[in-house]
Formats: sequence, C-alpha cells, structure tokens
Amino acid sequence: MLTCLAVAEVVAGAVLAAVAGMSFADAFNTFVVTNGLMGVSFAVCGGIIARYHPRNTVGWLFIADGLGHATGALMAALAVLVNEQGGPVAVERLASTLLMYSWPWSIGLFLPLALLLFPDGRAGSAGWRGVAWAIAVTSPLFVLEIGTSPEPLTDELAPGYLTLRQYDDLSALWTVAELRTSLAILLAVVSLVVGYRRGDELRRRQLLWLVLAAILVIAVVIPWSFVSGTPIVVLLAVPLIPVAVTVGIVRARLFDIRLVVSRALAWLLLSIGALAGYVVLVAALDTFVSARLGKSALVTVLVALALAPLLPRVQRLVDRWMYGDRDNPARVASRVGEQLVAGEQVDLVGVAAAVRTALRLPYVAVRTPSGMLAESGQPDGATDLVPLSYAGHDVGELVVGLRSGERRLSSADRSTLGVVAASLALAVRALELSADLRHSRERLVMAREEERRRIRQDLHDGLGPTLTGVALSADAAANLVDSDPSTVRDLLANLRRDARVAIADVRRLVDDLRPPALDELGLIQALRQRADQLAWRSDGSSIGVDLRVPDVLPELPAAVEVAAYRIATEALTNIARHAGARGATLQLRCHDRLDLEVLDDGVATEPWAPGVGLSGMRERAVELGGTFEAGPCPSGGRVYVSIPLDAA
Repeated sequence: MLTCLAVAEVVAGAVLAAVAGMSFADAFNTFVVTNGLMGVSFAVCGGIIARYHPRNTVGWLFIADGLGHATGALMAALAVLVNEQGGPVAVERLASTLLMYSWPWSIGLFLPLALLLFPDGRAGSAGWRGVAWAIAVTSPLFVLEIGTSPEPLTDELAPGYLTLRQYDDLSALWTVAELRTSLAILLAVVSLVVGYRRGDELRRRQLLWLVLAAILVIAVVIPWSFVSGTPIVVLLAVPLIPVAVTVGIVRARLFDIRLVVSRALAWLLLSIGALAGYVVLVAALDTFVSARLGKSALVTVLVALALAPLLPRVQRLVDRWMYGDRDNPARVASRVGEQLVAGEQVDLVGVAAAVRTALRLPYVAVRTPSGMLAESGQPDGATDLVPLSYAGHDVGELVVGLRSGERRLSSADRSTLGVVAASLALAVRALELSADLRHSRERLVMAREEERRRIRQDLHDGLGPTLTGVALSADAAANLVDSDPSTVRDLLANLRRDARVAIADVRRLVDDLRPPALDELGLIQALRQRADQLAWRSDGSSIGVDLRVPDVLPELPAAVEVAAYRIATEALTNIARHAGARGATLQLRCHDRLDLEVLDDGVATEPWAPGVGLSGMRERAVELGGTFEAGPCPSGGRVYVSIPLDAA
C-alpha cells in the first residue's frame, strides 16, 4: 500500500511537471526526475523486501525512503506549476515547505539506517545498536539544515514556511549537520565492512551485491567529477543501491556475484589509474608540450600504452582477493601439507579449513564410505565432489560447497583441488589403516580377555572342584588308614578316578589353547591323524578321506597353523555328522597364502544354514585377514579358506 502511494506520488509529479510545461532539463534542475526515480526505486525495492521478509526492517526503511523522495518530486512539480499558473502564493510556499522537509529524512535517516541494518534488519551488536539510535536522534538536525534555509529551490519560486532569517548566523551548526550526515553514511559503510569480515558465506554474498552497486556508482561519479564536477545526473546511479540490497536479501544466490565483483573492481581500479594518469600527463604536457603537437591525442596514446600491461596484474590481484589461491596450486598444496604435518596425528579438520580459506569456499568436507571425517564451514548451498583415489581405488571424496551462482566447480578450482586430492587421499588412507590397526588391537585385547575369562571359568567350575575332592579324599584316607583299611581302599579308588578326571580337564584346556598334535606331529601329520579318527561314524559306517597335502610345509605362523587345523577338523566333523557322504577330500596348498579346501560327495542342494560351526570357521579366517567360502557345489559340499601367511 505504501509502495503504491510512493509510485502514485511520482506519477502525479510527472503529470504536474508536464502540465507546467517543464523541459527535461528543468525537471532535472528541480530534482523532479532524480527524486522521482529514487522514490520509485527505493519504494518498489522496499515493497519487494517487505513482501518476502516482512520482519526485515530494511524493507520498511526503504519504503519510507521512497516516500520521502516521492513527496519531494511531487511537491517540486506542484510548486513550479502553481508558480507558472500564477496560483496562490500560500499553496506554492506550502509545496516548497513540504519539498524541503521531505527528502532530507530519506538521506539523513532512512538510508543510513537501512545500510547499517543490512542484510537481516538487525544491528550486529550493542555498539551498533547505539550507533543506530544516535543516527535516529540526530537526524532532525540535517532536516532543519535543509528545511529552514530561506533560499527557494529556484530563483522563480517563493520560499517555504518554517525558514530562519538568521540562517546564515548558524553556519557552524549547519556544518555540524553536514558532518553528522557524512559520519552516519561512513559508519554504515564501516558496519558493512565489519559484517563482511565476521559474517558467514551467505552474509558475504549479500554484502557483495552492495559492493557491486557501490563500484558502479563510483564508476559513474568519478569520471563525471573530472568532467563537470559531479552534476545532478550522477544521482541517477544511486538507485543501484536499493536494487543491489533487494537482490542481496531476496536472491543472494542469483549467480556468481564474486566473478562479477572481481571483473568490475578490476576495471574500476584500472579506470581510476587511467584517469589519474591522464590528469598527471595533461598537467605535465601543459608545461612541456605545445598544443600544436596534439596534446590530447598524445596523452591518450601514452595512457593506453602505460595501462595495457597493468590490466592482467590488477585482475590477478582482484581474483586473489575474491577466489584465493586457486591460480596457485602449489601454494594451496603447501598449506595443506603444513596441516598434515602440524601434529602427531593427521588433522583433517585443519586440512578442510585450509582448503576452504585458500580458495575462499563456503564449505569443504572430507567424506568416506564410513562417514564424514572432517568439515569446515556451513553447507548452505549446492555442492560438488572431488574423488579421493589411492592406488587406483576410491578412498573417499572431497565435498566442496559452491560459491554464489556457481552450478559446478570451475576448471581452475577443480585443477587446484586435484593437486590437493592426491596428498589428501594418502592421509585418508593412512587414517583408515590406523583405525583398522586400532580396531585389530581392540579385538585382540578383547579376544585375550575372553580367553582368560573362559579358562578361569573352566578352572573354577571343572578342575577346581575335582582337585578339592582329591584333597578331601586324601585327608580322609590319611585319617582312616589305621582304623578302617577297607574304607581307605574305597577312598583311594575315588581319588584315582578324580585325579584322572583332573588330568583329562587339564589336557582339554591345553588342547583348547593349542592342539598338542601340532607341536608333536606338525600340521600335515596332525591332519592325517584327525582324518583317521573321523574315518568311522558312530553307526560303524566308514568315510574315505583323501588327504592331498605337500610333503613339506614352510614354517607357518602359529595363528595360521591353529586356524587351518581347527577349520579342517570342524569341516571333517560336519561331513561325518551331517553330509551322508561316502568320501571326502582335503587339499592343502601353500605359497604366499595357505589355501585349504575340503570337499565331500554328499547330497547338498540348498544353501547351508549358518550355525555355530560355520560361524566359528568364518571368524577364524576373517580375523587373520583371510577369506572363507562354504556351501553346496556340483560334487556335494565345499569348504574353502585362504589365509595370508603374513596375517600373524
């Protein structure tokens, strides 16, 4: 509604200017065009912000700013019309008064506050809230400076009401008012700079839109200031500010604002250098070169020749400010290397932060199939992936947040990240190996403690009571040896039986730790012995076991030897109990791995259901880094295990 009111005021002002017969130059000189343009731009942009973000104060401040300019445009046109038509002087003076007391609020209050509160409508801290209050409280001083001036807008118009005859006597106060307004704008700019340095990636993107508008405004103002001392037409560049603010709040990710600002800033710096060089050369040639020699053309040629090699250098400096060191992969790799060797352990969080800072990226993370290892920044936009490969295998990926407006990583970014990815992949692989080693140690400790617990339980529940009974029987026999020899004989018989049970328990415990046959006979002969023991079933039927093993085996690690024996024994036991086979084959091969295969000719058509025996065999193979296969095959059943010899 307020936006429509501002637009209506500007349209009415344009109609009144046309009725008054004002030329375009007259409309410019009376600020009808400039106030009207700024009134529409600020009001419309404020309306858009208020529509999408009604709680953002910036939108409402822009609407108020637009109303101030729009009222100024309408009242200026009305004052000229009344003057031209010979209307009532009171109406003309009232219009002049409203003109002089309307637009200063926009410049002295609403615009500085909007910039100070950009982009979220809130002051950054208690100090900036104090600055906002100071701007609001002192804003009437600037309004009074403009409104109380007895000089009319033009010589033909009547002065407004509420003017001061002693206006010139208060020149010191009006100087303070001018300084106050300049300081308000300056503080607003400082707040934007502080916000950029402390803000996240989204806030920086928003502020860069305002930077782009400022660059364009400066690019318009500076050349005109050299030509004709900043005429009124330069004010037409000011509406770029509300447009940039609106885009920054509503559509901050419209496109790659960094690239646009980079190019614009480079050309602005070059233009400033060109103008400065032009002025210096003109001043020098005024002294040393005659006008007959074509001073202007000579200056132009000299400036062009001097600035031609500067553009690439200026562009590189600006690009480094906007994109970091993406054109210098060696420097980025050096930063990553410093993080990799900074401590005793690999600091992937520091590496991600170093990459993000070096390339001015919003977000960088290191991700593996097991999960996220490290991240830096906030993933508030689109991302792209850079694979991390080691020895031809993918070990993870680098998740990179894209800059505003980017749909994918540029070739320069991808090239630099490719250099970093090589060393980063090595670090990720090292971390994986370290984690695997740590887990292996944990499993070993747990297995050792579990084995200790089992042995303690067996000793406590089996051997302990048996030996206690032996001791009690021996004591009783000693007490009755003279008085009751027959009872002593019975006690000694029980003692011998309990002693044999204890010996059997001890042998069982020793056999569980490591089969004695392995130390007494070796793996091959122990397998032969076990195959002979399992050649007969409990029902008296026989099983022919064909043992195909080498004559001599190299010295095997103890863990590999035990695992092979246990797995072969369990496989042959299962054949004897469940397969219904008439024959079985046990094959053993040894090179850089120990391969064990047990086949039978039983009938097996369905996959084997995993039980305690199969699970135990699989665990023994896997814990040594081996592979395990078990199930039906065309000839019957098959168990296959392959264990690396360096596993233990």
